Amino acid sequence: MVVLFVDKPRFFDTTLRDGEQTPGVTLTPEQKFEIACALSDIGVHVIEAGSAAASEGELTAIRLISDAGLGTECCTYVRALPYDIDLAADAGADSVHLVVPVSDLHIIEKMRKTREQVYTMAMSAVEYAKERGLVVELSGEDASRADQTFLNHLFTDGVAHGADRLCFCDTVGILTPEKTAEYVPPLTRIAPLSIHCHNDLGFALANTITALKSGASCAHTTVNGLGERAGNTPFEEVVMSLEVLYEKPTGIKMEKIYALSTLVSRHTGIDLAANKAIVGSMAFTHESGIHAHGVLRNARTYEPVPPEMVGRTRRIVLGKHSGSASVEASLTELGYTVTSEQLAGILSRVKKLGEEGKRVTDADLMAIADTVLLLVCAPVISMRQFSVVSGNRSIPTASVTMVVNGVEKTGAATGNGPVDAVIKALQDLVSDVADIRLEDFHVDAITGGADALVDVTVKLRKGGKVITSRGARTDIITASVEAVISGMNLLMREENEKRG
Repeated sequence: MVVLFVDKPRFFDTTLRDGEQTPGVTLTPEQKFEIACALSDIGVHVIEAGSAAASEGELTAIRLISDAGLGTECCTYVRALPYDIDLAADAGADSVHLVVPVSDLHIIEKMRKTREQVYTMAMSAVEYAKERGLVVELSGEDASRADQTFLNHLFTDGVAHGADRLCFCDTVGILTPEKTAEYVPPLTRIAPLSIHCHNDLGFALANTITALKSGASCAHTTVNGLGERAGNTPFEEVVMSLEVLYEKPTGIKMEKIYALSTLVSRHTGIDLAANKAIVGSMAFTHESGIHAHGVLRNARTYEPVPPEMVGRTRRIVLGKHSGSASVEASLTELGYTVTSEQLAGILSRVKKLGEEGKRVTDADLMAIADTVLLLVCAPVISMRQFSVVSGNRSIPTASVTMVVNGVEKTGAATGNGPVDAVIKALQDLVSDVADIRLEDFHVDAITGGADALVDVTVKLRKGGKVITSRGARTDIITASVEAVISGMNLLMREENEKRG
């Protein structure tokens, strides 16, 4: 295939519209605005802020975004109806994503109309949107199952009636790269063309890249691939594929990709799959002895891109597949110096923990090393008691009493939930001697049933030092306290303490 990439591929982000249509996802206007600011900052060209006719909340979000002067085009989804177009214009949108069905299946079965009726509605809507001063992206819904001659006719006349851009929608994700390469080029000769793909059969990224190679000038994407059913084309994967595999500059600030991804995940409540490309928790994580050893010597051996390129850091985790090189590197990072004999003993224990299905945290490794090296370290802090009050009509509040460097302290804090409250109380009580921040919190149920044993893993930071620790109890609050206290003790050990 001849590569016909345009000079500057554009990104039309539909996280706030198609992405929000993910089952169970509802974004407030304020959350939409925060995500829109991040999208603009990273370099996205068009933000589809929502559907103008959907609700008052959508209109509020569109107004917030359009009034902010972000420097990024604010677009709204509209049907071929004057009512939708008026709402978009009155909300201050710069453009409309004017979607009309183009396959007979959608025209006849969904709309109960004819091709001629849909054609007439589309032309009228384009003209009216232009009268209202809007940029128009005319989009063919279910274009991949449409009669391509009819689609070409509708797009050609749509541009003649004033449409500025066109969009080919693979609404149910049934395109292949071969069909994409066949359908796209004729349409790019009519006007600038966007490609909008869904991932029902896992081809969204491949079809999007193929369309861009075939002359399409813009990719419709969502952050983290959010969207109905199997989702849309993931923004981060298109950017990195273009930049790394095709050496095509995108203008996107790649180092901000992970921060954007986590922001969207937090606001939508949709966790990232651990093995998700680019942004999944395991994307730059290594355990296997051979892989970890190679990465420690030269990261390029088992990483296609440096994690720093997308705002991430590399992780070496320990488990039953770990080798001596990764264990020694972790020990060195934690301040231990060991002999080869001691290393062998520590590695054996690490593998045993891994064989039991446990994640080997920094706290685990330090406990193992201290045992092997016969070190005894008195705790810097110890818990006296804690209590948490929480309910549907009260703000979660935690009260904690503990000993810090031999001094008994009592404090209280409120939080978004009981776990958040007790962790904040713990942080407050040590704040005068150490600024310890919670960077990550993860919980797993180890056993089933109402009395399930839960395994809490936390990542804590003190200055430039980061450590993970774990607590396992039947009560999530107690497990969280155990994990945080363990991690705080490790971080608050004297800086000049000698090990090994």
